[in-house]
Amino acid sequence: MTPSVPILAIVGRPNVGKSTLFNRIVGSRRAIVGDEPGITRDRLYGDAEWSGRNLRIVDTGGILPEEKDLIPSEIFRQARVALEEAAAVVMVVDGRSELVAPDLELARLLRKTNRPLFLAVNKVDSDKQSALLGDFHRLGIPQMFPVSAEHGRGVDDLLDAVIAVVAPPVAKEDTEGVEPAPADKEQSAAEVKVAIIGHPNVGKSTLLNCLTATDRAIVSPIPGTTRDAVDEVVERNGRRFRFIDTAGIRRKGKTHLMAEKLSVIMARKHLESADIALLVIDATEGVSQLDAAIAGYAHESGRSVIIVVNKWDLVLSGLNKPGRPTKAQRMRESKRPADRDAYEQRLRFQLKFLHYAPVIFVSAKSGKGTEKIFPLLEQVADERRKRIPTSAMNRFLEHVDFDRASVPVRERVKILYVTQASVSPPTFVLFTDRAVKLHFSYERFLENQIRRAFGFVGTPIWIKTRARNP
Repeated sequence: MTPSVPILAIVGRPNVGKSTLFNRIVGSRRAIVGDEPGITRDRLYGDAEWSGRNLRIVDTGGILPEEKDLIPSEIFRQARVALEEAAAVVMVVDGRSELVAPDLELARLLRKTNRPLFLAVNKVDSDKQSALLGDFHRLGIPQMFPVSAEHGRGVDDLLDAVIAVVAPPVAKEDTEGVEPAPADKEQSAAEVKVAIIGHPNVGKSTLLNCLTATDRAIVSPIPGTTRDAVDEVVERNGRRFRFIDTAGIRRKGKTHLMAEKLSVIMARKHLESADIALLVIDATEGVSQLDAAIAGYAHESGRSVIIVVNKWDLVLSGLNKPGRPTKAQRMRESKRPADRDAYEQRLRFQLKFLHYAPVIFVSAKSGKGTEKIFPLLEQVADERRKRIPTSAMNRFLEHVDFDRASVPVRERVKILYVTQASVSPPTFVLFTDRAVKLHFSYERFLENQIRRAFGFVGTPIWIKTRARNP
């Protein structure tokens, strides 16, 4: 049995450079960094390799142990979870700033964890600044390393020390020539990445916590609480689902702080790396223009989509309240009819381009209805990777009556044969008698016929044309 990968937790006060160090070790811009304190809030994981040994790195939000406000206290709770599962801890301090009481208190708490503890004095860019290290001995952490996370200076010495403690080298013959087991390769290939998307405060983090049965993401009524994309793996029926809770996507004009703008960019980046998007709609608000825009991102990037109408319990309970509804309540009700079929019909009208996406009504807070999500994810993941043999596609083509497509005669083309070129998303290539762009009505008609014959629930279908060589 392969030993578990040791976890290295990076902790410290806000704005000392934890996320920069995390990105440096992981080797990619996984965490959002900036000059604004408190950008990172949830735990953020990444994988790294050093001296032939693997490490799992966890970045935590800035810790202020005595802070009682909701977001800082939740950050502290998330950081404590990271410390409990860590094999070693790196405390990061700002080498250009004087020690303050929260630094001393945090160091005291970390020493009590009985984990191997390392001190990274960050922002030490040259040997001249190394003279400033003397004061940091007050923290009582013997393993101290001057580093520059931004430039990489000193990070190698830090990692060498960490590896020596948590992942000492094994004998060469233990690993040499060993190939991964086929089952491991299949399991890796079978992992389904699921991005949870939507505008701020629709319940994405609550849904993540419900699906993973954890308090993985910070949940609060404050819109925009999630900034970095938080991910968690769940194994279900022999399949791995990696859920990614993205930051709420807003319009460009509605984002002001640099961290918020970066979080929107990163949310779209993580969406584009996912297989399936869970588009979360707030049932109490109905479908907005922003919802439609976010859905458009998923559709255009070729992600499979499941529409999750969240807070449905609030809609139903609102209808049962005694008393005569106000004019404002009646207007809201006209935008979000309570009857499920009527609601879905209106939603379909507003998101016509997602006609292929299944709709599910849930309450992420109570968990009601969420048990239907996993079976849907399995179905949509299979449909996304479905491949139709060319022979079956051409038999299908023989029975399609293209005269039913409302296309002007001069824009019609003769389709000679069709083949599926790729999956994820399913992509079909039509070989035609002449080089023209397929009329949108032709394309829509053909897509509908393909879906009627072969399914492809939840996934967009891409159709490309190619003229046969004369």
